[in-house]
Amino acid sequence: MAVVSTAFAGAKLESLFLSNASATPASSPVTSHLQIKPPRRTRANVRCDSTASSDSTAAVVVDNAARNASSLSALEQLKTSAADRYTKEKSSIIVIGLSIHTTPVEIREKLAIPEAEWPRAIKELCALNHIEEAAVLCTCNRMEIYVVALSQHRGVKEVTEWMSKTGGIPVSEISDHRFLLYNKDATRHIFQVSAGLDSLVLGEGQILAQVKQVAKVSQGVTGFGRNISGLFKHAIMVGKRVRTETRIAEGAVSVSSAAVELALMKLPPSAHSTARVLLIGAGKMGKLVIKHLVSKGCTKMVVVNRSVERVDALREEFKEIEIIYKPLDDMMSCAGEADVIFTSTSSESPLFLRENVMDLPPVSPDVGGKRLFVDISVPRNVGSCVKDLEGTAAYNVDDLKEVVAANREDRLRKAMEAEAIIDEELKAFEAWRDSLETVPTIRKLRAYAERIRSSDLEKCLQKMGDGVNNSTKKAVEALSRGIVNKLLHGPLQHLRYDGSDDRTLDETLENMHALNRMFSLETEISLLEEKIRAKVEQQK
Repeated sequence: MAVVSTAFAGAKLESLFLSNASATPASSPVTSHLQIKPPRRTRANVRCDSTASSDSTAAVVVDNAARNASSLSALEQLKTSAADRYTKEKSSIIVIGLSIHTTPVEIREKLAIPEAEWPRAIKELCALNHIEEAAVLCTCNRMEIYVVALSQHRGVKEVTEWMSKTGGIPVSEISDHRFLLYNKDATRHIFQVSAGLDSLVLGEGQILAQVKQVAKVSQGVTGFGRNISGLFKHAIMVGKRVRTETRIAEGAVSVSSAAVELALMKLPPSAHSTARVLLIGAGKMGKLVIKHLVSKGCTKMVVVNRSVERVDALREEFKEIEIIYKPLDDMMSCAGEADVIFTSTSSESPLFLRENVMDLPPVSPDVGGKRLFVDISVPRNVGSCVKDLEGTAAYNVDDLKEVVAANREDRLRKAMEAEAIIDEELKAFEAWRDSLETVPTIRKLRAYAERIRSSDLEKCLQKMGDGVNNSTKKAVEALSRGIVNKLLHGPLQHLRYDGSDDRTLDETLENMHALNRMFSLETEISLLEEKIRAKVEQQK
């Protein structure tokens, strides 16, 4: 077993670490270990005459032995140097993000990953050398990738290069706008996101539904592992708790309601009830736009959508408003008859460009003399060139900041209360994650006890002979399991750590190491090799 394990490690370590070593300065321990070589023998040292044949054979044997010993020594040194930084510290949770706070929409839309592509993205990210787990949170305001990485520096580098490749944006440009958070800071960030504290509109509720959707879509995908799935589940719980205890969502507006508010701010007050409204897209965001338009007194609108079924469902839900359905082919003619146009589709290319809009008939001076385009889609549905046209005003999600100043003070007070909740939940999550350190020992201890139990049970049943009936066999087996479970109960209780009792994490880890020593639970395959084996299996 030890030979197989070493051979496997040697083969995989070569591909995983030699690149690391080549990039390390000559003074690095890794490089010096890789450079250890047995002394070369020149041809003059091996005599070819018959009288010296036995001496030359002995010399070759010694030479080969020296080479083998040196190779094994180099491998062992490599495993205890380059590999140690992966095995001595637990993997890091990292978020690589671009949000409305740091990155213009022109870049975010290129990096946006549709929901249907999240599972593929997770698999591709986890195929990277230093990434174990991953999740993608992509909304109109943010593009964030959460990973569990074996190495912080190399993990960030690999993910950034992957983003550059998939989005067609240079690494340098992504690096100029991205933000990086590690471990506790990364955990705090997703908790704040889920609670609505990082949203454009403080406390908005839609982001919690989007975090839930990440967990739902990613569930069962290879790579959405124990740490990341646990992180998102805890974030969902934090989001719910913050909204329940602080009521931060009260009075706060979502992106869709902010879009309606923006349109009303740009229209003359006299036109609020008379402006002709067109909505492109009848999905979730479109539905929210209708909801907020109704709350502002809108009684009639035209909805353009690919299918009539969704529009019929909207008619059923909003019976107090007249909703006129038009197919996508009629979009331009409908735009020519509208004063305010909301766009909310998943189209990856713009629906309105300069050449489409410049020939539209002008709007009435009664509505301000400008046709308003309010685009809440990412990627954008309205090209940036449209806003330069005379008689046209175009706004996207980045322009909604103008709307969110109202009720700021009250929401900030509630945000402080929310941060106190997040601090508390952060400690609980860290305690849960720390407890995972003992999981391998718990499994090994159970497996060790099970091997002894099953082996001795088999010997016992053999001694009892063939005349023993099944009920007796079951009773003996149940007895053996009961004895093992009772014996293991105490040690296992001292290996579980959730922060709920007086025992510290250090005490729990001391118990873990003590049990490892007492029962010889240390395996021949190192943690690093287990991770490599798992990654090889994923890539098959």
